[in-house]
Amino acid sequence: MWWREAVIYQVYVRSFADADGDGMGDLPGVRSRLPYLRRLGVDAVWLTPFYPSPQVDGGYDVADYRGVEPLFGSLADLEGIVHDAHELGLRVIVDIVPNHTSSAHDWFQAALAAPAGSKDRARYLFRKGAGPDGAVPPNDWQSNFGGPAWTRVIEADGEAGEWYLHLFDAAQPDLDWTNTDVVEEFQDVLRFWLDRGVDGFRIDVAHGLAKDQEMPDLGEQFVAGGPAPFGHPHWDRDAVHDVYRGWRSVADEYEGDRAFVGEIWLDEVDRVAQYLRPDELHTAFNFHFLLAPWEAGALREAIDVSIGALRDVGAPATWVLSNHDVIRHVTRYGGGELGTRRARAAALLMLALPGGAYIYQGEELGLPEVGDLPDELRQDPTYRRTGGERLGRDGCRVPIPWTPDGPSLGFGDGAPWLPQPPEWAGLSVATEEDDRGSTLRLYRDALAIRRRHDALGDGEMSWLDSDGDVLVFRRDRRFGCVVNAGAAAVPMPDALKGAAVLLASAPLDDDGSIPSDTTVWFESGASASANPHDS
Repeated sequence: MWWREAVIYQVYVRSFADADGDGMGDLPGVRSRLPYLRRLGVDAVWLTPFYPSPQVDGGYDVADYRGVEPLFGSLADLEGIVHDAHELGLRVIVDIVPNHTSSAHDWFQAALAAPAGSKDRARYLFRKGAGPDGAVPPNDWQSNFGGPAWTRVIEADGEAGEWYLHLFDAAQPDLDWTNTDVVEEFQDVLRFWLDRGVDGFRIDVAHGLAKDQEMPDLGEQFVAGGPAPFGHPHWDRDAVHDVYRGWRSVADEYEGDRAFVGEIWLDEVDRVAQYLRPDELHTAFNFHFLLAPWEAGALREAIDVSIGALRDVGAPATWVLSNHDVIRHVTRYGGGELGTRRARAAALLMLALPGGAYIYQGEELGLPEVGDLPDELRQDPTYRRTGGERLGRDGCRVPIPWTPDGPSLGFGDGAPWLPQPPEWAGLSVATEEDDRGSTLRLYRDALAIRRRHDALGDGEMSWLDSDGDVLVFRRDRRFGCVVNAGAAAVPMPDALKGAAVLLASAPLDDDGSIPSDTTVWFESGASASANPHDS
């Protein structure tokens, strides 16, 4: 089961590679860069939405689940990616967005044209407003992007009518998953892409499909944003598990071990584990690890809680440090040289843990968040819906640099849709390939070792005694890992003395001590170079 230990590379299609020079990444661009991913050493690629869409929310507002947005290419281009990836030994995961459609979707357009109580409206969550004239939203639910989660429609007679629910932008109306049309449609969509050879799906807002049909006010008990707490009326409702049991039965019809990974932002890891029972999803992103600060105690707690909860359902952990929705971890960990040093250490920690891992495009280059984008270029609906109070997610979506020169640093032949900082020239793929100490070379070395070392990937781990800011664990009797998350250098742990250094996120001190914010991989009983970059 490849998904139990795979390292999967997330491609944010708009920002990966632009083949036609229009400033926007596209599928031909992705296809041209697949050899880079093979050389990097990942096992699979996850593509963010490429479907027909008005692009109000970067493609997560889907107008047609069975096509390709012309901005990104054609269905033949997607099929070409699947073919070439498989030839290179890479698997392909595509995004699916089941919580909501675009307001441009044929279903929603039909719902707007139909009267209240109609079959067309029943696929969405339309409700009458409160107050004598229905002018007040049905409840106090808030959009994740800011503002109310309800919009009132103008009926065919020109009068203000019902309200529809949108937990995100108004251009993303929520579907009603108690409706059999919705259930059957998405199972058919899964088959459409599985028939074209995709190896699995990343499920957007996987914990959000079922809603309390009574739609009670949130009041002061719940707030919008962040990991969802237990008992919330529109997150993590028990009925959602029926959806994924149906999806699992569809995936199990196909050969090749097709897999699901869920985006499941919950307070309690035990609740996340319920989505990974043997008849539901295969894996879920480990947001507890992503959200943990760079502190030894917090990291260990996130690791222990995650592995413990998932062990009960027989599922592997799936570790992640960054994605297209969060501030890049170089910046989260302090930015500048400090943030880069910690990010490199965190990468080796993540890749040494049991289970699978996700790499977000550009993290292998050490890219930071871009915090000073011009306001007029920002596209995240969060920025608009909050009147600029929240900057949104554009800062982690800036197109990645491939070369140190050119109008878009090798991303394409024209200006990119979001501007790249000039200093990113020094973080380009071409620049880092020639630098033995670069973050790119560190990732390549780590993935090469992980691929050939039996101790890494799926399996067990055991903690060794350590003090304060240091984490020490073994994957088996040969492989050990030390993480110094503190501010001072520490000596090599007694349990690993005599072991050879396989790889380190920063050079060791002259006396063999492990510097601050450094992770080291060790191997016992085998000869390995003491140079942390000679593996």
